[in-house]
Amino acid sequence: MTTTPTSTRSGLKPEEAADLTLLGRTVTEPVRKLETFPNRHPGRPYTVTLVCPEFTCICPMTGQPDFATITIRYIPDRRILESKSLKLYLWSFRNEGHFHEHVTNMILDDLVAALDPIRCEVIGAFNVRGGISITVEARYERPTEGKA
Repeated sequence: MTTTPTSTRSGLKPEEAADLTLLGRTVTEPVRKLETFPNRHPGRPYTVTLVCPEFTCICPMTGQPDFATITIRYIPDRRILESKSLKLYLWSFRNEGHFHEHVTNMILDDLVAALDPIRCEVIGAFNVRGGISITVEARYERPTEGKA
């Protein structure tokens, strides 16, 4: 007699984990892919905050490395961001040249596309370079139905 498992080791039900291709696997290369799983509490507004203090990209003009803390805050609707995929996604920027403003907005756009959240905010707090630190805050809020 075989039984169907009701949850995986991660606590996800098998149908919830079906689309997760990175979790639980050894990945040695960056991946520009954000994976999500179902929100078990849709309709309840709550905030998820992820702080990523080791973000790196390259200045597109000088080729010098830029370091930042990326903070992501979102109110989920039907999908939740899987954190290992976020780690690999952010790693994918490491050898690419991007201005701070552009990369922060790219991350926001990709998160909104993957999550379709109620609200999402990405803050890129870039380390001092040339005596100046730059912080970029990009926000998305789902339009309210019936509002023009």
